[in-house]
Amino acid sequence: MVNEVFKGMLSGKSIIRELSEYATERGKEIGYENVFDFSLGNPSVPAAQEYADEIIRMHEEDNPMAIHGYSPSLGNTAVRTAVAESLKERFGVDYETKHIFMTSGAAGALAHALRAVTKPGDEVITFAPFFPEYTPYVKFTGCELKVVPANTADFQINVDAFIEMLNPNVQAVLINTPNNPSGIVYSQETLRTLAGILEEKQREYGHDIFLISDEPYREIVFDGKEVPYPSKYYDNTLSCYSFSKSLSLPGERIGYVAVNPLATDADILAIIMGQISRGIGHNCPSSSVQLGVMKCLDLTSDLTVYERNMNLLYDALTRLGFEVVRPGGTFYIFPKALEEDANAFCMKAKEYDLILVPADNFGCPGYFRMAYCIDTEKVERSIPVFEKFVREQYPEALA
Repeated sequence: MVNEVFKGMLSGKSIIRELSEYATERGKEIGYENVFDFSLGNPSVPAAQEYADEIIRMHEEDNPMAIHGYSPSLGNTAVRTAVAESLKERFGVDYETKHIFMTSGAAGALAHALRAVTKPGDEVITFAPFFPEYTPYVKFTGCELKVVPANTADFQINVDAFIEMLNPNVQAVLINTPNNPSGIVYSQETLRTLAGILEEKQREYGHDIFLISDEPYREIVFDGKEVPYPSKYYDNTLSCYSFSKSLSLPGERIGYVAVNPLATDADILAIIMGQISRGIGHNCPSSSVQLGVMKCLDLTSDLTVYERNMNLLYDALTRLGFEVVRPGGTFYIFPKALEEDANAFCMKAKEYDLILVPADNFGCPGYFRMAYCIDTEKVERSIPVFEKFVREQYPEALA
């Protein structure tokens, strides 16, 4: 018999994917260059040249077994060591090889991290707005996801609502900074406050509460700022990373979990994740890709286009009357719709070939997400279309 749970999910298709597919089909009619598709967060800049060069060199020069054979279940040891050394140098956290578990992207990292520190029936808390895939990620661990309502003033953590939601059944808190969809970077003050609350609740409840930090946008940050590293503020932190955005390698599916060396059972958590991989199949990520990224751990692709696009859109949207908190990073911007129903707003935008994602599934009704990882030229051409859309549909916004 076909699994009815997964069968039922077919009727709940991702709105992001639906809109992306619509944009593709619409592009066949009018030319994709005329569809202003802000739906999908797919990196638009070329992969770092150093990565491409290393992959070519390996395939030409290295032992085929080294680059095509299975990697160890915890990941290539040399790669794990290099990741640990890089993180220690960058963030001052004393990682060793044993604290690193290589994964198939951030999704694989989250899959292992969640299972390593929870059991079925536990609660996991996250903060709106949040990446909608967190819902199935948590659900299929057997845990229940609880969502703290958004602090729409600045999209930092809604502290009072978070404290109210905490209870002894909470075993993990899941954060994403820089944040998809808001683009907000959690401040040092936010992370210190969060850490203080969790430390207090650990003592009160008599058990660990792990902070699972989803960090694929760590290197995409604006205005010359740096992203505070959550593991520096709270010992029981599992840092989940992907090279998809920093090196523009989303299709290679490569990332890692970094276990804070001061966490409970830090020396065996990566080994536990190796056992978890036996049950969920996220094991032995690509050998050649692991070796390729090892040469590029402290490099990035040219990410400057994202800040350029953000500035163009932020300036245009605020001029047109949108309420929008300025992003601190990522390649997303998260304005408030010009009417209460963001779904209706985005449907009207489609008539102008503006493909925008309503934020109900992100836990923030009334807002919409724009993924501006597209050519700057296309962003520039979208602005007069936005102006026409607002002028014709919401003239009061321009008053």
